[in-house]
Amino acid sequence: MANSNIWKEFQGLLPKVRQVIGTVVSHNSNGTSTITLRNGSSITAKGQGVSIGQKALIKDGEVLREVPNLTLYNSQV
Repeated sequence: MANSNIWKEFQGLLPKVRQVIGTVVSHNSNGTSTITLRNGSSITAKGQGVSIGQKALIKDGEVLREVPNLTLYNSQV
């Protein structure tokens, strides 16, 4: 029987890249965008491909594309 580490197997299922969605609030002169996240914090990401006021997908600190502005629902389980 081979030894297996269940935790390492689980970690292998998780994405290796961080992805977040936020609202573009400004385009900066250095080619970056300022993004406000759902929790109210702001980040700066490379790229200006999404218009101000629209939702953007940010992957590894780079603006990838516009995403739909969907309604957010929270529920407790």
